Amino acid sequence: MLKTLIEAFALISTWEVIIAMFAASVYGLVIGSLPGLSATMATALLVPVTFYLSPIAAIATIVAASSMAIFAGDIPGALLRIPGTPASAAYADEAYAMTRKGQAELALGAGVWFSAIGGIAGVLSLMILAPPLAEIALSFSTFEYFWLALLGLMCATLVARSSPVKAIAGMFLGLLVSCIGIENPGGVPRFTFGITDLFGGIEPIPALVGVFAVAQVMRAMLTPEPPPLPRRKFGSIMAGQWKLTKKYHWQMTRGNIIGIIIGVLPGAGADMAAWVSYAMSKRFSKEPEKFGTGHVEGLVEAGASNNASIASGWVPSLLFGIPGDTIAAIAIGVLYMKGLNPGPTLFTEKASSMYAIYLMFIIANIVMIPLGIAMIRIAAYILLAPRSAIMPIIMLCCAVGSFAIGNNMFGVVTVAAFGIIGYVMEANGYPVAAMVLGIVMGTMVEQAFVTSLIKSDGSILPFFERPVAAILAAMAIGALLWPVLVWVWRKVKPVQTAAATTR
Repeated sequence: MLKTLIEAFALISTWEVIIAMFAASVYGLVIGSLPGLSATMATALLVPVTFYLSPIAAIATIVAASSMAIFAGDIPGALLRIPGTPASAAYADEAYAMTRKGQAELALGAGVWFSAIGGIAGVLSLMILAPPLAEIALSFSTFEYFWLALLGLMCATLVARSSPVKAIAGMFLGLLVSCIGIENPGGVPRFTFGITDLFGGIEPIPALVGVFAVAQVMRAMLTPEPPPLPRRKFGSIMAGQWKLTKKYHWQMTRGNIIGIIIGVLPGAGADMAAWVSYAMSKRFSKEPEKFGTGHVEGLVEAGASNNASIASGWVPSLLFGIPGDTIAAIAIGVLYMKGLNPGPTLFTEKASSMYAIYLMFIIANIVMIPLGIAMIRIAAYILLAPRSAIMPIIMLCCAVGSFAIGNNMFGVVTVAAFGIIGYVMEANGYPVAAMVLGIVMGTMVEQAFVTSLIKSDGSILPFFERPVAAILAAMAIGALLWPVLVWVWRKVKPVQTAAATTR
């Protein structure tokens, strides 16, 4: 093992790998901090570059860029309430509320610090728990994936600050949007109205950019500018992070565990990890009433979770060639292209290369702290700029990013349409994050449900017969009934109180 470790150090100590990691880290930070440009897009755009790199340097660019981009999405979320990546959407409101309270340093510092810790925890899981975790993931059938995806959808009701009924309504609207197109089990065009551009469905990224970024610009146009934040020098980014670590050590650990488990499940990834962790943080918090007002607890758990899922998503990828998420799917293609074919033999025949990947993940998450602080300080000047100067730039980024997704004007139209939808929803108290979650998770729910029904010949009993499926079913149904029970309790309690008073 020591010999293998020395060989791994030798592989990553070349100038090519060092320069590739540094350049990819800066690139990932920039792409991740631009609304509409996701970590998946940042990774995909690097693939042509890997053609000209050695195998280790090629993997280094994927590792560094994906880790940095997931964290960097927190920056515009905290400063402008516009999440840079879908994984940041779960807690963008919370981070922005902290900024309005004058705690931007604490919010952004928690993002970079707990993202780095979560990333390292994910690497340790990749090193130590790869075989058992991969075995658990392989034991999941479509029945378990259906309940897992449904449970992810129910997180919309747990994190909603408004009425849970409105959160469910927003989620159903997102599910309706996810039905558009021909990417369904039957391959039948749905809700396309003869428009060719709708055949491919609605991509989550344009919808996310529209409801968060464009809607925010519309609100800025129609409302007076809020009181400016105090003009002060941006303080220490890392101040107070060790205190937060000690205070919320259990939340951080729980976020790491959730991220590792969700990351290893194919098709889940950082987006679901962030949503589930933030919902769990609010559900089990001693101060749930503070969530949504600028409370750092949810940021600690969700920030640790989404980065932990990045490394753990490589577990099934390296062992079986099954991608844990879209980033891992891109990485598999690069591995095959460079002769590092995924499989159990990869750990025996090319063990030094595997250890090199482990080390690159650790280095990327350590380097994330100084580079992330530098990026935060640069981005912090946004707070000093007048809103009239910032909003046109945001609209330009939204238009360019949405056009780049499909290389056509339909993406721009989609962003504009969802901007209007997002504005109307928020004006009436409907959480747009619930709709985005429905769009992201809708396809997975439908695919798993239809495939399971085909397997069971139309019977629903297998959805509850398997032990893990039964546990997930109980959790999902409980989460579904919870807002209804809360609503009933709120209606019944005043009646009981009034009756007791009259007596």
